[in-house]
Order: sequence, then structure tokens, then C-alpha cells
Amino acid sequence: MSDTIIDLAHIHFSYGQTIILKDVSLSVSEGEIVSLIGPNGAGKSTLILLSMGLISPLQGSIEIDDKPIDTWSSRDFGQFCAFVPQNPNLPLSFTVWESVLLGRTPYLGFLGIAKKEDKEKVSQALSWVEIEDLKHRKISELSGGERQRVVLARALAQDPRCLFLDEPTNSLDVHHQVKLLSFIRKCAKERQVTVFIVLHDLNLASSFSDRLILLHKGEIVLQGTPGEVMGKEEILSVYKESITIFPRPDEKTRPAILPVLEYDK
Repeated sequence: MSDTIIDLAHIHFSYGQTIILKDVSLSVSEGEIVSLIGPNGAGKSTLILLSMGLISPLQGSIEIDDKPIDTWSSRDFGQFCAFVPQNPNLPLSFTVWESVLLGRTPYLGFLGIAKKEDKEKVSQALSWVEIEDLKHRKISELSGGERQRVVLARALAQDPRCLFLDEPTNSLDVHHQVKLLSFIRKCAKERQVTVFIVLHDLNLASSFSDRLILLHKGEIVLQGTPGEVMGKEEILSVYKESITIFPRPDEKTRPAILPVLEYDK
């Protein structure tokens, strides 16, 4: 068995007459963090949904852990993969504990009764994202950032080997953005969790990813390490020269990005 966990080959996808993805091929290895970057409408979120089998390509093949995506049972896939969506839907009347416990659904028996191990996984996930003190609060009482951490905790409670995330840092302040991505990176490196993530913030993508994939108009323009991708002229062209890139003094292989402001020109 190879160490490739996500493998997409020659993917084509469209909504009606609108072409979203054109001949996209990529792979993500075990324990690797790969970030999809690119402007709005590039096809990043669609690629995540395709990778999870939530939508089907017009052409091409998708395999997770060397198995075609359509051969996975819901239960097996739920134990192997977890998803943090861009706009999470949480039952407003549930408590935080009840919401995170939903992540254990693929492991529960016929009666759906949580065992000691399930409760331990929930407690652990709450601790990881620093919301233990919120466990008795209802979802309706939480801020957007707090809800986002609940969704991440729910995904982590699944104990996945593969983690899909679509803009997980939305609604989070800088402290929790860094804490969240630092923890995800720790999971990837210490527990060999494969991470496939959409990030709009280029600095976060550069700082936490092993590899970047730049999408533009449904096609892969560049892929490589943060230093390789950020060092190419193509990225400036894709972002219409609205950014400037320079080496960070503390980590020259992970460039920093600043916007070019119109009033400075």
C-alpha cells in the first residue's frame, strides 16, 4: 500500500454550463498538510467537496487510501475522514458537548449509546480547541468563532486519519487562528493525519503548509513548497499584482505576504 491518502486524476467538473475545474490531478500523502490557495471562484471549495465524494466529477477518478471514493461505506468513511466546512450547520438547541459527541456517530452501535471511549474522545477534543469551559452552553449562545471551534472539535472527536477543512479560520481571532493551525500541524506530524485545507489567508497558508496548490480559473497554476510557490511570478499574476512577497527574517523558506495598497502607488 502506498502512502498516498488522497489521489485525484484528471478531474473535470461544472455547474450547468459553467466550468469549475479542468483536468485537475493531485495527490496528498500521509501526514502531509496541503493548502489550496487562489482567488475567489478558483474552484477550491469544489475540489474539497469532490475529494470527499459529496459531489461527483463529470470525468476523472478519486481515491482515498487507494480505494475509489464510491466504494466507501458511510460508516467507514466517517471513521477515516472528517470535514470542517466553511459554513457549519449546528443544532442551535444542542449543548457544545452534545454537538461534539456527534463526531462519534460513525463509532456508535445500533442503539447509539456513547461508551466510555466516546466520552473520552469528546473531552479530549474539547480540550484541544480550548472550549472545555463551554461544554454545557447551548450553540445558540455562542459567538461565530466559538461555533467554529465546536465544529473543529466535532471533527477531531472522529479521530480521523484524513482531515478536510474549508476555510476553518473564518470567524477566529489571530490567537485562535494560530492555535488551531498549530494544533492541526501537530496532528499531522505526530499522528500522521493527512490534511487537505482551503485557506484564503496566504500568510497562514505559507506558515503552516508543507505544500501549496495554487488554483486559478479551475486549473492548477503552481504547486510546491511555500518558498517555491511564493517565489514564482505566476502568483503575482493570479492576484493581479495586489500583493508583495518577501522573505521572513525568522523563516526564509516561508515567505510573508503584504497587500499592495492603491494609495501607496
